Amino acid sequence: MTLALAQSQLGMLANQHLPAHIAAQHAWRASALRGLALLPVAALALWFSQLSIWPALLWALLLAFCQMGWMLAQSFTLRAGSAWQQAAVRVVPPVTAAASALTLVLLGASVGWSGPTLVLSALLGYAVGAAWLVPALHARAAHANRALSNASTPEASATANTHHADQRSATLRIAHKLIDALLATAIIVVWQRLYGAEETGWMSALLRVLGFLPAVVHMAWAQVALAQGKQTLNSQTAWASPWWLGLGAFACVIVLGMSCAAALYQEWLDPRWSGVWPCIAPLVLWQGSACLSAAFVHRPFQTQSANAYSWACMALGLLQAVVLLTPIGLAQPIDAAQHMAAFALVSSLGLFGLTVWMARLR
Repeated sequence: MTLALAQSQLGMLANQHLPAHIAAQHAWRASALRGLALLPVAALALWFSQLSIWPALLWALLLAFCQMGWMLAQSFTLRAGSAWQQAAVRVVPPVTAAASALTLVLLGASVGWSGPTLVLSALLGYAVGAAWLVPALHARAAHANRALSNASTPEASATANTHHADQRSATLRIAHKLIDALLATAIIVVWQRLYGAEETGWMSALLRVLGFLPAVVHMAWAQVALAQGKQTLNSQTAWASPWWLGLGAFACVIVLGMSCAAALYQEWLDPRWSGVWPCIAPLVLWQGSACLSAAFVHRPFQTQSANAYSWACMALGLLQAVVLLTPIGLAQPIDAAQHMAAFALVSSLGLFGLTVWMARLR
């Protein structure tokens, strides 16, 4: 799903020169074609895992396409929906999934049904979210032609040139997401190989706790900034400087890290969780720097620097991969704390450098 989208949801927000429904149609069509092209890869993975291909492939197809629809619907609603619709498209699907899961569990307990409860609940939640995209996909052709003809006038073209846009090719967007996905997977795989399941569990648990804050900054600020447009954002939220938002999120990461440390110090957690101690400071630094970067991620799309942004992110990802994989080839491997400290330091410096570059874009 991630590769099929290839950051199309960001492109919908950045391409302000296109009407919202036309941008949604283009994004859905391109994502669906990429998703279909990736189906043989999914089938090969299922065959390699010695799983039954057709039922599992059907579930994967339904889940992926409904989730793609939900992700695109969130971007479409940010551009064309009201504040209530923007909130509903994010809240209603997970609530629907949770309610349906509870209902199916109670139903299974009463009648003895033992079907795929979680898969069905997730599919229903994604499908409800994707429903917000239906109006864009069924927009009238006459309205689309009129919007395109208006956009083709010299005045509209001049205006469009002043808007931000995502000029990246699909290949570059896919490569960007592929490196991100491979790095996220490699962290878990390398930790498992070098330090065992227990160390991996400590690191991944804390990373999940702290890692949601950069995602919140990206969704609650960067995507909204892209949807509103540069001039509107400057006039309405001049007080909400990206630096203040990023630093505020960094402070929240520090508070979460200190809360984890306090829970360990007060022995509120099982003593076996004491292995988390060496990971707290490096992960706080890494995820705090990610918050700063997320607060400025809209800038490259507003300044026609999206290509340079993707190349910079891929270069940082490759540098992180080198630091992550280097201990495998050492004659005397370093311990997990040293490895995490080195990886977090390189990641933080790279993210801070990326943040400074994005902040200077005008």
